Amino acid sequence: MSQKRSVNAGGVIIGANAPISIQSMTNTDTRDADATILQILKLEEAGCEIIRCAVPDMQAAHAFKKIKQAIHIPLVADIHFDYRLALECMKNGADKIRINPGNIGNKERVRQVVEMAKDKGIPIRIGVNGGSLEKDLLNKYKSPTAKALVESAMRHVEILDELNFSDIVISIKTSDVPTTIKAYQLLDSITDIPTHVGVTEAGTLKTGLIKSSIGIGALLSQGIGNTIRVSLTADPVEEVYAAKDILKFLNLRKGGVKFISCPTCGRTQIDLIRIASEVEERLKNMDKDITVAVMGCAVNGPGEAREADIGIAGGKGEALIFSHGNIIKKVSEQNIIEELMAEIEKL
Repeated sequence: MSQKRSVNAGGVIIGANAPISIQSMTNTDTRDADATILQILKLEEAGCEIIRCAVPDMQAAHAFKKIKQAIHIPLVADIHFDYRLALECMKNGADKIRINPGNIGNKERVRQVVEMAKDKGIPIRIGVNGGSLEKDLLNKYKSPTAKALVESAMRHVEILDELNFSDIVISIKTSDVPTTIKAYQLLDSITDIPTHVGVTEAGTLKTGLIKSSIGIGALLSQGIGNTIRVSLTADPVEEVYAAKDILKFLNLRKGGVKFISCPTCGRTQIDLIRIASEVEERLKNMDKDITVAVMGCAVNGPGEAREADIGIAGGKGEALIFSHGNIIKKVSEQNIIEELMAEIEKL
């Protein structure tokens, strides 16, 4: 595992010893600046720290100026093939660009992008995906293997190295979790370039959360990854909540409630599933560094969740509210949620 260099993306440091930052991507039409701004502001509220927007044409690139002026987090331009879009986005306030230098034509085009990025202090993310690997690498490796992904990424790095450009971030994603993990492990062993980690095309809210948690979690637990995006076929706000939880439950970030609940069993005599779901939803945006437990029975609840700052343990039509294993009071089932939330507010 190598110590990573640091890259500054609009004031957010990626790499070195900086905290792991959370990214997402808008799914609005970037040309509709107002709709895009509205979505970004919602993402900011959820905890997004870097936001990326697709730039399919010059109209979208022009919209970057208005978008940048209205938001409060670094703005990344996601560009494929057209170097002119990269130049226009950088003129209009992009804090970082995602473009693969090997895909934008001759060296003069690459040089123009790099010179402007240098002048403005804008980093470049090289983004390699298994679904868009170069044909010669597919012929060589027969499939988008970990080695193929890394070789592709390092080709792009070499182009930037030749132009003395080092403010680089790399992502090498596939929809296959084991391949993604192997690729990032290999990349980590050969370069000090910071990495943007994720599993691409992960799926819907259910499957995408599972695949992303496995892939991103496995890498972060090995110290690999400097910024993350949980890619979901869902509202981008869900990506941010998921990323926060991954970091929180790996003890890589403090702040925000840690929520635990038991799986229920035959001893449960309250509507625990409904109660747990509602409590978790109400805690989503609470910025308290506490652990909240919702347990199904009084037999094991306070004991199993004794480390929780506050929690409930169900009984027959009632529940005990406890803190660090000590019972505070007994409440009726219909008042459980409100009584628990009132105790949480006191913390």
